[in-house]
Amino acid sequence: MKNLIIIIMMGLISCTKYLDIKPDKTLAVPDKLADLQAMMDNYSSLNVSGGGSSEASSDNYYLTYTSWTGLSQENYRRLYTWEKDNVFAINSSSNEWYYDYQAVGFTNTVLENLNKINPTLAADTLQWNNLKGTALFFRSRAFLNLLSVWALAYDEKTATTDLGIPLRLSANFNETSVRASVEQSYRQVLQDLKASIPYLPANTILPMRPVKAAAYGLLARAYLQMRRYTEAGLYADSCLQVNSRLLDYNSLSSTASYPISQFNTEVVWEGLMQSPSLISMSNAKIDSMLYLSYEATDLRKGIYFKSNNDGTYAFKGSYDGSASLFNGVAIDEMYLTRAESRVRGNNTNGAVADLNTLLQKRYKTGTYSNYAETDAAKVLQKILTERRKELVMRDLRWMDIKRLNKEGYTITLKRILNGITYELPPNDLRYALAIPEDVIALSGMQPNPR
Repeated sequence: MKNLIIIIMMGLISCTKYLDIKPDKTLAVPDKLADLQAMMDNYSSLNVSGGGSSEASSDNYYLTYTSWTGLSQENYRRLYTWEKDNVFAINSSSNEWYYDYQAVGFTNTVLENLNKINPTLAADTLQWNNLKGTALFFRSRAFLNLLSVWALAYDEKTATTDLGIPLRLSANFNETSVRASVEQSYRQVLQDLKASIPYLPANTILPMRPVKAAAYGLLARAYLQMRRYTEAGLYADSCLQVNSRLLDYNSLSSTASYPISQFNTEVVWEGLMQSPSLISMSNAKIDSMLYLSYEATDLRKGIYFKSNNDGTYAFKGSYDGSASLFNGVAIDEMYLTRAESRVRGNNTNGAVADLNTLLQKRYKTGTYSNYAETDAAKVLQKILTERRKELVMRDLRWMDIKRLNKEGYTITLKRILNGITYELPPNDLRYALAIPEDVIALSGMQPNPR
C-alpha cells in the first residue's frame, strides 16, 4: 500500500506539467530501497514514455482524408499538418510533456532519497548502485525524448542560444521551470548517461530494467542527434561489444499478426512510445514510396507491413510483439549508427561490413549479394536508405530528418488532404513543436518561436 501511495502521489504531482505544486506532506515518503525499487519498476510511467508526437510528425506514414477528419481530437489534426500552435490538448495528461516530466519526477525523487540511505550489506549496496544508475538512465531518456519533440536540431553554431527544455534536477516542486539552452540540455543528457554506466549492471533478467549496454546505446543515439559522429560510433561499438546478435528474419513468420516477439535477442532495453491515435494501425498508412523501396526478397516487406486489402499497408513490425510501438534500444540501430560513423570517419570498408552483417539477416536465404562499394558518398547514402527502411516507426525518423537537413539534405515533408498540400520545409521552426499552451500560461516559460 505504501508503494501504491507513492506512485499515486508522483502521478498527481506531475500532472501539473510545470511541477510547481507542493506534495501533500501527509503522504508516504519513500525511505527504503524497496520503495525506490518499486518506483523504478513502474513500467507504464518509465518504459512507456514519449515519442508519439515526433513519430506522428514524420514521413513514415500518411492519413487518408477520412481518417484525418475522423480523429477524435482537433489537436491531432493540427499535429498532422504541422500547425504552429495548439497541437496538444489543453489540460491533458496524454502527451510527452506530461509523461516525460512524470518520469523525471520519479527519478529525481529516487536520486534524492538514495542520498539519505547508507547501505551496509553487500546486497543493499548492489541494489543502491543499480537504483542510482537506473534513475540517471531514465532521466536522461526522458530529457532526450523531450528534446526530440520540443527543440530544434542540435547545431553547434547556435546551440548555446537555441531554446532547449526545462532541466528539472530536483524533486523540489517549488522551483520554477526555466528553459535551458539546447547545448545545456544535451550536455545534461550525456552527463546523466555517462554517470549511470558505473552503477548499472552488465546484465539483468528483466529487459525493462536498463543495463550498461542500454546506456551505451542511448549515448550513441544522443551523439548521432548532435551530429557528433565519432562519439556516436564509439558508443554504438561499446553496445555491440556487449551484444551483437541479430535476429535472422528467415526464422520469422510474415503471416503472423506481430512477427517480431517482445524481448527478442536484439532488444537491449525495452522502451515504448505513448502513441496518439493518428499513428495507430487502423489509421496510419505506410508511405507508398517507402513500401516500394523494399525488394521482393527483402523479408522486412512482409514482416513489417500488412496489407489493408485496398492497396495500402499498415505497420505490424514492432519489436514489442504487439501494436505498441517500440522505441527502446536495439542492436540493429547500433549497427546502422556504427556504420554511419565509420563511413563519415573514412572507414568505408568497416561501414560496408556493418551494413552487410545486418542485411544478410534481412533477406531471404540465398538471395542477398553482399553490397560492395568504395565511394564513401554512395555508401553513406546506402546506409541512410537502409536506416529509413530498418528503423520504421521507432521514433527515430523525425530526429534523422532534423539532423540531416542541418547537413544540407533539403528534406521537405508534405501532406495532401482533400486536394490541399501542406508542407514543412527544411529547418523550419515548426520542427520544434509548440509546447502545450496551458504549460506556457501556468509556468511563464518562453514558448518556441514561430
